[in-house]
Amino acid sequence: MLAAMREASTPTSDADAALPHTARSGYVLAVLVLLASLLVVVMSWRNAHQLEMRAAEADFVADTEETTTLLSQRLAYYELVTRGGVSLFASVARPSRRQFQDYVDGLTLSERFPAVVGLGFAIYVSPGQLSDLQVLLRDSGEGLFAVRPHGLREHYGAIFYLEPKIPENLAAIGYDMYAEPVRHAAMAAALDSGQARLSGLVHLVQDYGAPIPALVMFQPVYRAGDHPARVAARRESMQGWIYIPFRMQRFVDIALGSTPQRARFRIVDVTDPVERVLYADPPGADRRQPAFVHSTVLEPFGRRWRLDFESEPREVVEARIAGLRTTLVVGLFASLLLFGIALTLVRTQARAEQLAARMSESYRRSELRFRNAMQYSAIGDALLDREGRIVEVNPTLAVILGSAPEALVGAPFEECFVEGKEPISHDRERDALADGAYRTTRTLLRGDSVRQVQLTYAPVPGDIGQDIARLVQVEDVTDRVRAQAQVLALNRTLEARVALRTRELTQANQALETFAYSVSHDLRAPLRAIDGFSRLLAERHADTVDETGREYVARVRNAAGRMGELIESLLKMSRVGRGGMNAAPLEIGRMAAEILAELQAAEPERKVRIEIAPELRAIGDPALVRSLLQNLLGNAWKFSRDEAVAWIELGHNDAGEFFVRDNGAGFAPEYADKLFRPFQRLHSQDQFSGDGIGLASVKRIVERHGGTIRAEGMPGEGATFYFTLPEPPQE
Repeated sequence: MLAAMREASTPTSDADAALPHTARSGYVLAVLVLLASLLVVVMSWRNAHQLEMRAAEADFVADTEETTTLLSQRLAYYELVTRGGVSLFASVARPSRRQFQDYVDGLTLSERFPAVVGLGFAIYVSPGQLSDLQVLLRDSGEGLFAVRPHGLREHYGAIFYLEPKIPENLAAIGYDMYAEPVRHAAMAAALDSGQARLSGLVHLVQDYGAPIPALVMFQPVYRAGDHPARVAARRESMQGWIYIPFRMQRFVDIALGSTPQRARFRIVDVTDPVERVLYADPPGADRRQPAFVHSTVLEPFGRRWRLDFESEPREVVEARIAGLRTTLVVGLFASLLLFGIALTLVRTQARAEQLAARMSESYRRSELRFRNAMQYSAIGDALLDREGRIVEVNPTLAVILGSAPEALVGAPFEECFVEGKEPISHDRERDALADGAYRTTRTLLRGDSVRQVQLTYAPVPGDIGQDIARLVQVEDVTDRVRAQAQVLALNRTLEARVALRTRELTQANQALETFAYSVSHDLRAPLRAIDGFSRLLAERHADTVDETGREYVARVRNAAGRMGELIESLLKMSRVGRGGMNAAPLEIGRMAAEILAELQAAEPERKVRIEIAPELRAIGDPALVRSLLQNLLGNAWKFSRDEAVAWIELGHNDAGEFFVRDNGAGFAPEYADKLFRPFQRLHSQDQFSGDGIGLASVKRIVERHGGTIRAEGMPGEGATFYFTLPEPPQE
């Protein structure tokens, strides 16, 4: 049986805490629902994302085409300006410098075409024609026309006119552009084709060697506005070129200035075998991979340009598609909501099944604990039915009753006791059980001995179909009852002894106080006689006594006076202990102010700073408390007399203590316990007079009021006395 109970009491494995099969299936179903809904949301979002990205890419390509168109239009405007210059030369065989300047000023290039450095004319001459031109210009007073770089060449294409006349443009006049290969190629192409041509990447003379990307547009000018059909005729009729130099950075900024937002791009000249970058947007801070790239080809005036465009990073483009984020968030929320509903249903089912299993296991363990507690209890236990018959007992109760457990089952429980044959109050027991436990003490006859047992009844519900109504615990208290009887007897004896000792001590104290009062009173008569006769001797026989005798008489009188003061102090102490107590509400602050006023009146020459806290109240005997304050404040007044700035403070701290503090002579901390002994002094009579009885009286007064007193101090730093008195009730 014990082995079975131990096996049953062993904690079960964690298998009972595992999820039931139906709950696990429900969790799997909830996860599958979540995965399926997330898959649908992701697929829908992905399709929408692809459509939106395609639309964004189409917008990007449209923006690139717009940029290309703007650049092409700006170059067309430049070509129209050069055609206007050609028209000027068609109307006048060779315009003068003044005529050319007036024409350029009328174009307002700086306002309409800010990227253009100027509008110029490059003359096309052979070496002989150049010499004749130089002589003609010198003879007409226009000065020397020098061509650079120097050297003999088949033809020259030197800058003859260049407007506006700014220092940079004036310095460029005379430069032979036909001698530079890149410009030469464009000028020759314009001459042979009769159309405007763009040069490759050049660096303008006006930039003084700075590597600033620039281009030059050349428009051929033939004599008398002629436009020959054949190349040979064109070369024969060639007069020069109207040209426009412009910087690429400024050109692109002006051409695209009206575009609110454009993609990053660069312009690459791919006409020649070696590619040349004409323009590139400065690199941005964002180094991420662009979402889209697109390239387009532009063929402006004999050149071939490739425009490479880059969009913003993919993350930025996707961030602008607000509808996709909303769709994704709503889809995810709906998926999580569906999963939460399924999970809630599954968890509710699993929790219900776990709760049922846990309650079953808890009931089994509770039943097991109850059986073990009853089986191994050191107190006798019995289960009773509604008729008071024993249903089950533990071994301890069988030992207490002196019978076998099998013999007790079915027997009336009340018959086991001496009072069992007498009727008991079942109504009182039933009423007590309704409120909880019911206890009683019964007498048990076991063999030849009589035992006292304590019974504790408690209602206990049984299983369905069982007739168990009560649990009774039986404890043998015979030894305890006997011990309690002995303790009671000893207590009565001890109380009698304490009362006797208290009475004897009270009588001894009363006798001692009476003796002290009588002795103090009886000593007054001899002292008065000594003092009187000493005074008569000093007054009437002063002439017959020498100086030494008169000194002795004075000492006798002083000793008698001192003795009288000591006797008076003893009488005061005896009165403190013998008098009655008349408790009343007291204003401690007002009483202290009156006492300090009396001390100030006695010594008006002293200047003492006095601080008394407001609202100092207590309950006590007025006469005794006044004596207490007189002693404490008098000591503070006396021991602070040697200070240049003396101060006395009366207050109340957070611990509920009154205190009297001064900045006087103070005392050593190790002597704090001696201050309150009668006739105990820490200073000589010459330093500070006194009889050493004041603080002893203070302590007795405080103790009569049920309080405590203590002192703190340091030599030369003053002293503080803390004491307690009964406080008045709160209003």
